[in-house]
Amino acid sequence: MRSRLSRHTRSTAAVAALLTAAALGLSACGSSSDDPPEPVGEGEGAVQQPDEPTEVTFFSWIGQQPEMKKLAKEFNEEYPNITIKFENVPAEQAGQVLTTRIAGNNAPDVAYVNASDVADYASRNAAADLVNYLDRSEVVVADDYVDAFRQFVTYDDKMWGLPMGGETTGLFYRTDLFEEAGIENPPTTWDEFQQTAEALTDESASQYGYEVFAPESAYYFQPWLFQAGGDLLSPDGKEIAFDSDEGRKAAEFYVNLANYSPKDYLNSNSYDGRVAFAEGQVAMYMAGAWFAGTLTEEYPDIEGKWATAPLPEGDAGCKTSIAGDALMMLADTENADAAWLWMEFLSRPETLARLTYKTEGTLLPPLTSLLEGDEITEEKPVLQGFIDLMACGVAPTASNPKFPRIETILNEELGKAMYGEQSADEALDNTAQQAEAILARGN
Repeated sequence: MRSRLSRHTRSTAAVAALLTAAALGLSACGSSSDDPPEPVGEGEGAVQQPDEPTEVTFFSWIGQQPEMKKLAKEFNEEYPNITIKFENVPAEQAGQVLTTRIAGNNAPDVAYVNASDVADYASRNAAADLVNYLDRSEVVVADDYVDAFRQFVTYDDKMWGLPMGGETTGLFYRTDLFEEAGIENPPTTWDEFQQTAEALTDESASQYGYEVFAPESAYYFQPWLFQAGGDLLSPDGKEIAFDSDEGRKAAEFYVNLANYSPKDYLNSNSYDGRVAFAEGQVAMYMAGAWFAGTLTEEYPDIEGKWATAPLPEGDAGCKTSIAGDALMMLADTENADAAWLWMEFLSRPETLARLTYKTEGTLLPPLTSLLEGDEITEEKPVLQGFIDLMACGVAPTASNPKFPRIETILNEELGKAMYGEQSADEALDNTAQQAEAILARGN
């Protein structure tokens, strides 16, 4: 699958949609009851297709891709009584549209969503409880999912979605600019990173060492936070933790990197900001594995002029963030068995391979068995470093469905600090004050 937008750009839109739902008082996202939905898929053994022709509606931003259409045809040949109806939506609008449809009791059967949003949908009774289907499946093996990917879709100790693919976050750097500056290797520590960014910055020549984005400031803060030994919330998810001493150290370091970033891109996003890196205006760039495919496809002229490396390590050692997408069955579906069979079909290892590293893009499958196999690096050698980073991955979400609302505030406050409107400490203090109020009240 090709990444048209970075995942956190899409997630920002989804968070905004969930905030809108909360503001409208849609505590159950359109559900008629405050009680959690009963688990679907009662029965024993493998799920069978319905006896009568059944249509499964599939909401996503990937339905128009040729590979997805091919998969739907193959699925229909295997399950002739089930037809997949694609309901396509632009990626950046998906969260808003899905939330509106759920609130209007017009939800699809299956939705392809940002994995980090699954817990919020589950907490609002919008997602179906899959425990029975998971117990019966010989295809979906929960223990084969990478821990961080599985954490994304877990709420109340249950999986409410099936991870589809994603990426770890690493460092991209321009080898040609490093060579010109006499820098032999990418930085491996925070001190080296700042020194390198400073050495590669010459504003008079429109040359910069790094690139930060105010609209995505909360997402890109997370790796620095984790590396410093901090966290977003307490282990039980009931208290904020990002305003700890470790969090403040990370925020100060992170916000200071705006001094080595082009101002013209400060209000941009990581996808649009790729241009500055590709044109040699920026020497270092933090991004997920999606960026490798984008550079290869869109900027073949700089092949051999860039490389990847792990993020520099802080006090807590190797830590990085993970992003991903997931399949989710909606709680109000009337076609649960058929919907599950479609989800299960897409979750087969061979299908996940076709939708990730066997495409022109550079996404990672969520299964350990695929990541540890030889095929993935034979297909895409550039992914080896991102696979290695899986051991350092921390899912960029928190075990509290209210956190997306807090993250939106953190994003705004850190962005203000990048613009010099306040200090990094003030950004965390302002976020913490509002976050505590959010955690203290009901949904």
